[in-house]
Amino acid sequence: MTATLSDTADHSDAIGRTQSRTEIIAPAKVDALAATLDLPPVALPGASLPPGWHWMFFNPFVRRSEIGADGHPKRGGFLPDVALPRRMWAGGRLTFHAPLPVGAMATRDSTIMDVVTKDGRSGRLVFVTVRHIVSADGVVAIEEQQDIVYREAAAPGTSAPKPAPAPKPAPAPEGAAWSEEITPDPVLLFRYSALTSNGHRIHYDKPYATGEEGYPDLIVHGPLIATLLQGLAARAMPDRRLATFAFRGMSPLFAGAPFHIEAAAEGDGLALWARGPECGLGMKAEATFAA
Repeated sequence: MTATLSDTADHSDAIGRTQSRTEIIAPAKVDALAATLDLPPVALPGASLPPGWHWMFFNPFVRRSEIGADGHPKRGGFLPDVALPRRMWAGGRLTFHAPLPVGAMATRDSTIMDVVTKDGRSGRLVFVTVRHIVSADGVVAIEEQQDIVYREAAAPGTSAPKPAPAPKPAPAPEGAAWSEEITPDPVLLFRYSALTSNGHRIHYDKPYATGEEGYPDLIVHGPLIATLLQGLAARAMPDRRLATFAFRGMSPLFAGAPFHIEAAAEGDGLALWARGPECGLGMKAEATFAA
């Protein structure tokens, strides 16, 4: 099925829509992310791409005339043409079937699995679930389901969104066996945006983030937090291969406010979370490992 604009009010006609993208897992780009995360180079001969790093690839880099006010590509095309302008990556579920080799020619085949409209405290919400299958040399490496949420814009006559006051974040779990501090400065957010071809201005344009979308500061990317948590899982279990990883954003984390990525044993796997500067839960995740 080719990408077409939605014709129905609930965008149900987008379900089943497919898209395919092919790209080389470029070693230079891999090492650029390693440098951004302050890690040693990882693009060595025969190396496998670390978990979560595939999010650098298969992202459209459109012409300037095709960019919307928020920095994302304009609506329409593969994703449904949802009229709600504020878009966030809410969470996802990944299964790692095989290594994705650095330097390989890889393909991501995507399918829209579901579109659901809900009414929340902050107004209308539209949830879109997309399945991605990433393969190289005919071997499926990663299967992923990604949850995207669209939210309403500013109230009429205001320059910034005026939703109901955000609830206080739930407290992060205690008893972490592994904990690392992360300081999300604007340079980190800008470099991650560039490497993932993410033009969303809430991550690097503070006047836009505060004045147009109503946030107190630049927002740390959900995929960046999830990538850091996957890295922590790999370091916590260095002799085991990550098999599945599921994550959900719980409350925003902001530039300039150090947070912790943490983990504790849970059954045969790990429970992981991001603990905000006031011990709020920013993201929660679960990881399992291959036998």
